[in-house]
Amino acid sequence: QLQLVESGGGLVQPGGSLRLSCAASGFTLDYHAIGWFRQAPGKEREGVSCISVSGGRTTYADSVQGRFTISRDNAKNTVYLQMNSLKPEDTAVYYCGVDRTVLRLCVLNEQHFGSWGQGTQVTVSS
Repeated sequence: QLQLVESGGGLVQPGGSLRLSCAASGFTLDYHAIGWFRQAPGKEREGVSCISVSGGRTTYADSVQGRFTISRDNAKNTVYLQMNSLKPEDTAVYYCGVDRTVLRLCVLNEQHFGSWGQGTQVTVSS
């Protein structure tokens, strides 16, 4: 049974950094793109970043481009999201999801992804 577990969230001051992890169990992520999405209070879930199977293709939302970096370690069955220069507007619950289609190039379309984890809270505040 596939299970995704997000971790690494917390409270950080503006300008600070966090690294989120998305660890999978019961399933190998090797053949699937992985996406990070976030949901702020009162807002719909939005795509943040995704990474294709080999890690050769990554996609970022305009709002995080240049500040966030997604990576994957298939040997550890884990995907990471390094978040730098954090802003208050980055405050949200962050989720990772698995692209339902094997070997598809990543696109930040929520409909492509499933098997969401429970999320990890990121709060950026002074």
